[in-house]
Order: sequence, then C-alpha cells, then structure tokens
Amino acid sequence: MSNEQLLLVEGVSKGFPGVQALQKVRFDLSAGEVHALVGENGAGKSTLMKVLSGIYKKDSGTIKFKGQHVEVAGPLEAQHLGISIIHQEINLMPDLTVAQNIFIGREPKSFGKIFLNDRKINKDAQDLLNNLKLPLNPTQIVGELTVAKQQMVEIAKALSYNSSVIIMDEPTSSLTPTETSALFVIIENLKKAGKGVIYISHRLEELAQISDRITVFRDGQYIETLKTKDTNIEKIIALMIGRDVQVDLRPETNTSTSEVVLKVEGLSSKKLLKDVSFDLKRGEILGFAGLMGAGRTEVALALVGKDPITAGKVEVNGKVIKISNPADAVAHGIGYLSEDRKRYGLLLGQNVDFNIVLSSVKRYSTALGFFKSVESKKVSEAAVKTLSIRTPSINQTAKNLSGGNQQKVVIAKWLTRECDILIFDEPTRGIDVGAKDEIYKLLRELAAQGKSIIMISSELPEVLRLSDRIVVMCEGRVTGIIDNKEADQNVIMQYATKYRN
Repeated sequence: MSNEQLLLVEGVSKGFPGVQALQKVRFDLSAGEVHALVGENGAGKSTLMKVLSGIYKKDSGTIKFKGQHVEVAGPLEAQHLGISIIHQEINLMPDLTVAQNIFIGREPKSFGKIFLNDRKINKDAQDLLNNLKLPLNPTQIVGELTVAKQQMVEIAKALSYNSSVIIMDEPTSSLTPTETSALFVIIENLKKAGKGVIYISHRLEELAQISDRITVFRDGQYIETLKTKDTNIEKIIALMIGRDVQVDLRPETNTSTSEVVLKVEGLSSKKLLKDVSFDLKRGEILGFAGLMGAGRTEVALALVGKDPITAGKVEVNGKVIKISNPADAVAHGIGYLSEDRKRYGLLLGQNVDFNIVLSSVKRYSTALGFFKSVESKKVSEAAVKTLSIRTPSINQTAKNLSGGNQQKVVIAKWLTRECDILIFDEPTRGIDVGAKDEIYKLLRELAAQGKSIIMISSELPEVLRLSDRIVVMCEGRVTGIIDNKEADQNVIMQYATKYRN
C-alpha cells in the first residue's frame, strides 16, 4: 500500500426529507489499498458512495481528491476526475452487446466520425476482458447473459475508464465462489497498479481476504476505522449494530408436523429440471442448496407457474393441482418472494401501504373500482407493526426503505394474501447482518405459526441455520435430501457437485 492519499472525506453530511443519511462522516483512501466500508442498510454507505460518484450533492463538508478540494458535480465529473463506481443494482442495456455496454457514449467511429467502428469496439473490449481475465464474449448480447456475467460487464465497464478510485458496491452478490476468486485476483492486480478500491459488502468473511482497512458506519455516522489484520468479524458486527449477533446457529426446534402440504413428484421442465421430487410439511422450513445453475430457482418458477411444467405432478393438501400461471399458484396459497425483490416483488414508486395489499388489491377495491383506502391502511399498519418494518409511515415510498425493510414489505404482501406456502428465493441477498438476523427470526416465527417455507439460498451457513431439512440439487436434479442434524457444508457440497444415483 502506498502512502499517497487518493481521497479524503471530512465532515460530509447529506439529508433527505425526514432522513439525515450522513452526519459529518469521514473516510480516506490510499493508493494501492482496499478500504472496506461496512454497516447495516441505512447506515449511509451507499449515500456516501453516491456523493463521491456525483449522483448526490453533499450538503456540507469537504472532499479532497489527490490533495485538491473538489466538488463532484455529476457522474461525468466523477469519471473525469478518476472515480468509477460499480453499483449493486445492474444498470446495463440488455439489447446491446458486451462491448457496446462497456464503451457506451465513448464508441470509436469511422468515416468522419459518422459510423460506429464495431471492429475497434469489439477489439478494445476483447483486450480489456483479456487483461481482466473475464470470460466474456464482446459480441454477446447482455440480456442473454446470466446475472453473474452481467455483473462482470459492470466491472469491466467501470475499469475501462482507467480510474484511480474504484468503488465496488456488493460486487460479489451474484457471483459464484469461483467467480468471486477471479474478482479478488483482479482487485489484487488493481492494488499493484496503485489503484484505490472502496469495497462495500455484507459478506463480512470476504473482508479478511481482500481488505487492508475497514471503516464502520452506523445510523449515518462514522464509528471507527480498523486495520483488517487487527480485528475479527465479531468485533465488526458489534460496531455495526451495537449488539451481539450469533452467526453460527442451527434451528433449536423443528416446528413441523407430519402433515404434508406440498408434494412434488417427477417434476420436469424445459428449463433444466429433470424428475424432481420432494415434499414440504406444515410448519417446516425446507432449504434448497446447490451451485449456481443447479435448478433451485427453476423449481420455484415452475411451482408458481412462471416456467411450464412438462412432466410430473404437484399436490397441495393432498389434491393434485394444475399451475399454468402465477395466478393459479396464488389461488392455491403459494406465494413467491423473488431474489430480485426490486424488480419482481415491489412497485418501488408506490408507497408501503399499496405494496402490502398489492396481491390482494381486489379485496380492497369496490365493485366500481375505487380503492378502499381506510381498510387497506388498517391492514398495512398492522403488518408494519407485526413485522417491525422501519418506515416513517405507510405512506413512505418503497424505494426509500432499506433492503431489509423492503424484504419485510414483500413478506407482508404475501401474508396479507393469506398464503400458507411461501417460497423465499435468496431472502437475505443484499441485506446486512443485523437485518439478516431479523429476517431469520421472522422466518422461524412464520414456521412456528404453521406456515410452510421453501428457502433457496446460495449461502450454506444460512441454509444450515434455518432449514429443518435440506434439498440439494445439481444439474436440474435432486441429489440428496438431508436432515439438518446430519448436514454440514462438506456433505452439502458433495451432493451439490456430483450426481448420485
């Protein structure tokens, strides 16, 4: 790590109507350093990054870049200075190629700068991808890529500006362990080149591998900066949330009964699934584990009518049912909480009240189509109280809530619809440690109340902490169903990496 200071933030504040997002925070970054910024959702991490990248304008305080006072007037100004950001939410143009996305707005042209020079765009992109060792084809359409590969395109795009400061906001949230390791190699190369990396992640175990220092924010305020080698996860968590959280637990009791509420036999689909069979009991949390592409999400999409079922049968409460579309699934009491809650779970521009009653909107509408706002507000306020959703009011716009509270709103939506079978796909993706703990407790409480839960997660500690039984998948097949008491990460990975007859 060089002694050259690339960035210095002192006394920066930023407020929004009813919320003080940052209160005189400080932060600094040196050349050749990875400085991690951690805190619960709503701590101010992303707000500061948006100030540094020109998306927000600070209310007060100073920012120095390479020793000079700067006012970051907008994203283009940030890029001109040498500050690039890789956002957690993918922001690409799906109908364009990888190369076109990387160089959008900076495309080389030919014939008097009239036509795009596709050959040079593709060559420059290929050279960049080779340098970064990213397994991408510059001519491939981005919309056809997996989420993980789209994240790689975001990384390549940010690094194409040859910036001195690279901000990475949850860069591994959609990456496999192999892809994460490849990213860490890229980051090490950036350090060697004298770049500074600001690294934001809820996966605290990553920090010991990749960061040099860690700064903690809480409730919009600076708490402390520590050298990574001199601290541990337990201390970081305590600083983040101001209380102890146990990070390695198993279910204390199994609240499930012997009553089978969902039975799946020989389920197959055009999208990967082959002869999938399992059952779900009342009050049970049934975990689904496996590597990316194993077929876990495809099971959920088939059960909720998104992907057509080509073979097999589904029974709910002992009766064979046909699910042709999501409305059929809801009618049979099956609710699906997508891993992409912002795209498929919420109407971000609508308020908390409307989102909570969204799946039951007919119940709260008159015959003439008028909305029964008084009744809906009673239900929404009760849900906010029951689920401890942190919001100024039910009139708050959903996009202004933290990730954990957005997830609770989605849960409230399906509870309001009175679904007895709930499918959670990556329920804590992009959610901080403290909010994760709340979601875990909520899922166990729902199971204790008799709800039956399918929980899909890429985090094995999460699967082990919550599940009563664990279904392991590989290449579209179920390779094992294990009781939690008999399971550990090694056993799960054996089933997840090799098909067993």
